[in-house]
Amino acid sequence: MGFGDLKSPAGLQVLNDYLADKSYIEGLPGVKKALGKYGPANVEDTTGSGATDNKDDDDIDLFGSDDEEESEEAKRLREERLAQYESKKAKKPALVAKSSILLDVKPWDDETDMAKLEECVRSIQADGLVWGSSKLVPVGYGIKKLQIQCVVEDDKVGTDMLEEQITAFEDYVQSMDVAAFNKI
Repeated sequence: MGFGDLKSPAGLQVLNDYLADKSYIEGLPGVKKALGKYGPANVEDTTGSGATDNKDDDDIDLFGSDDEEESEEAKRLREERLAQYESKKAKKPALVAKSSILLDVKPWDDETDMAKLEECVRSIQADGLVWGSSKLVPVGYGIKKLQIQCVVEDDKVGTDMLEEQITAFEDYVQSMDVAAFNKI
């Protein structure tokens, strides 16, 4: 079985005759057969390949890991580099997670003293809390709300704590909302 030597005119003639009424060469994809096993059964195999192809592909290591054991020099070098990396990593300061928060503080009515309201809000002091700029934004019917910016350290100050302390000024504050919350 086989087409013979395809480099010779006789082998090419056998292949052409075989493919005259077929559009493929027999064999399922993924099934490994010897080269001489393809083609018509009545042609002798002259390719020189054996009937079985039992080569073991494990003898070729493409990644060069034939020696499974690590040498003492390589172990020492790896441990040394790990120690250097750990010491360099320990020297770096920990990154502090911060957030920029824009708060909307709403007064009871148009007669609320907004300067006193802002003073009360800015009187809230906490470790990791820095107050920024503020402005009065018209809501409607002469009522204005206080929009104030602050930067907080996430581990030290939360929005719940800010809301509780701001709404504690009941004479001035009706409610408080977080208008924007951005991680820095």
